[in-house]
Amino acid sequence: MYFVSDHTGITAEMLGRSLLARFEGLSASLRTRPFIDSVEKADALVREVESAQAPRMILTSISRPEVLHRIERADALVMDLFEPFLGKLAAFLHREPHDHVGSLHRLRNLARYQERIEAVEFAVGTDDGLGTDHYNRADVILVGVSRVGKTPTSLYLAMHYDLYAANYPLTDDDLDLHELPKALREHRQRLYGLTIDPVRLHQIRQSRRADSDYSSLKRCQFEVAQAEELFRRSRIPFANTTVRSVEEIAAGLMQDERLELRKGRTREL
Repeated sequence: MYFVSDHTGITAEMLGRSLLARFEGLSASLRTRPFIDSVEKADALVREVESAQAPRMILTSISRPEVLHRIERADALVMDLFEPFLGKLAAFLHREPHDHVGSLHRLRNLARYQERIEAVEFAVGTDDGLGTDHYNRADVILVGVSRVGKTPTSLYLAMHYDLYAANYPLTDDDLDLHELPKALREHRQRLYGLTIDPVRLHQIRQSRRADSDYSSLKRCQFEVAQAEELFRRSRIPFANTTVRSVEEIAAGLMQDERLELRKGRTREL
């Protein structure tokens, strides 16, 4: 299965994988081919596809008709991922879609791109308890014990929502306090807790620091229990990350905390 695009391929791969995920037990070789933006590249791609083992599928977000038409000649199932939607959108919006390459990912909105860069820099600068003096700038501060997913979630929120997301690790000293650490107290409304099943935490820590007190099941059980009790006592909303992806954690956080895009819902795409 080929995800084919005339730009980065991110949209084609994300939508394609979402569609394929609806079919349980599927096993396939998945290949992404970005920047197929000329007839010559399309012809080369067709040759590559037809040399692969059958059955073959191409999921494409190609914008240019002349390139798409060449790909549609391939001896494969070819699906235009945008075709089912563009006609209905054009009728509803009373305007015709253009065929500019990379419309979603190009830098036509430099201000928003700069916001994203600054959000990522903030996430890195306040990762793992750093930069607590900058917490007044945070949209959200993720709190939890080590290895519950704070860092990847912070970066995801920055990259996809332009949010200033900090994260703070609960250490032994913090858990022994039985109250919010000093650095967090004045930011209670920005806090969001992450927790995890102790057995899963034990497995994660074992791969990082095997057979240590840090990774022992007993230690993991203690830390998780103490953290969850702290969240409840301090009335901090929290989510269990055990079987949730970073995307699911972020989506749940956006819903629970009503964190909209920082500049509001109505934005230039």
